[in-house]
Amino acid sequence: MRIFITGVGVALPGADSTAALAAARQPGEPVEPAAVLGKKGLRYKDRATQLGLVAGQRVLTDAGLLSDGELTTDSTRVAVLVSSNLGNVDTVCRVARTIADEGTRGLSPMDTPNASSNIIASEIAIRFKLHGPNLMVCNGPTSGLDAVRWGAALLRSGRADQAVVVGVEPDNEIVRELVGGPVADGGAALVLERADVAEARGATVHAELGGHTRGARVADNFAQLAAGEPDALVGWFAPGTAAGSLPSELSGHDLTETWGELSGALGVVQCAAAIGGFGSRTGGPVFLAAGGDDDDGSAALVLRPAPTASEPVAV
Repeated sequence: MRIFITGVGVALPGADSTAALAAARQPGEPVEPAAVLGKKGLRYKDRATQLGLVAGQRVLTDAGLLSDGELTTDSTRVAVLVSSNLGNVDTVCRVARTIADEGTRGLSPMDTPNASSNIIASEIAIRFKLHGPNLMVCNGPTSGLDAVRWGAALLRSGRADQAVVVGVEPDNEIVRELVGGPVADGGAALVLERADVAEARGATVHAELGGHTRGARVADNFAQLAAGEPDALVGWFAPGTAAGSLPSELSGHDLTETWGELSGALGVVQCAAAIGGFGSRTGGPVFLAAGGDDDDGSAALVLRPAPTASEPVAV
């Protein structure tokens, strides 16, 4: 079953599109969620949730699933998957500190719901009335590509027709202390869609998911996926820890050099950046890797350019 990417949303400092993401060499001004979403409904929401909502609105609009604030598809058939390792850790730490210092009576009833680990995914579903499966993935460096893989699995199993996959991380004092440096303060989102559904509604296709795998070594993952692709891989996206395991003759991109720590957002941002690259050049499929040989595991995915108009779409 073929899975297409029919929507892309970018919410990174100074980059609000795939073209801007692909061209960026350094971050710009921070994203202002109220300027995108309006102020209503943002009060008491943490930074990661607000950024996730921005990416969610942009991706649903880009996919043609949201028009004038209303869904154009069956809300019960739209899944939401969010990848974030650091997401609401600032809220969790603040709540824990309040309990330690003042006891539970010191907690704000407006703050404690935001300490839930799935708050970003649930808030996206609530705001945009998405009633399909809802999943939060907090799985270390592979988390973003894992979320893409799980989104595709939901589509192939028939649980949903579209899957909104969001990867987002905030930048604040607490997360910087945890990771030892600046964090991206944003992320990206994708709409995954079964080929038959996309074709039936005349959706614009940005890219197609190729093979995916998970293993201990980046080089082994690359070899496995390259062998299974009908066209030669022309480039790769990987963090610096994995770059040394990939062919130097291919065009390589380490997004952490520009954006800092992307953590759970990495795999989703890689997909968006690759799609931006497809739009600015002709070429073949690219290899995406999250997690290196020193991590618990490495996730890998091949992203192919959108099928040409003359290519038959077999589902």
